[in-house]
Amino acid sequence: MELEALFDAVIVKPQEEEESTYGSIVVPDLGKDRNEHGAVVAVGPGRHVAGVGFIETEIKVGDTVILPTMGFTKLEHKGEEYYIGQENQILARIKKQVDVENILAETEVSEFEQKILENE
Repeated sequence: MELEALFDAVIVKPQEEEESTYGSIVVPDLGKDRNEHGAVVAVGPGRHVAGVGFIETEIKVGDTVILPTMGFTKLEHKGEEYYIGQENQILARIKKQVDVENILAETEVSEFEQKILENE
């Protein structure tokens, strides 16, 4: 990515939200102030705080976050829309639910691991 976040800045690519439908009627969300959801595409390293030292950013690239309705700056770069702002303005990070059972079911066991399992 060509955009690089500096200090404690975060660059977020908004995620498209689905429109509400009632039967076959599409209900647009015009006029509603709603918080923007997005995927973090770049984060700065952190910032220096007097008397404390260097504080690293907690948000990581790939996190899904909820942004405030105001405060982040809308940025257009090469036809793509992004939001940029300070890390401490982010309202929430959406935790990803990990289903260990499905991950284990999809994991293939190598021949070496299979021999170890057979010997136990």
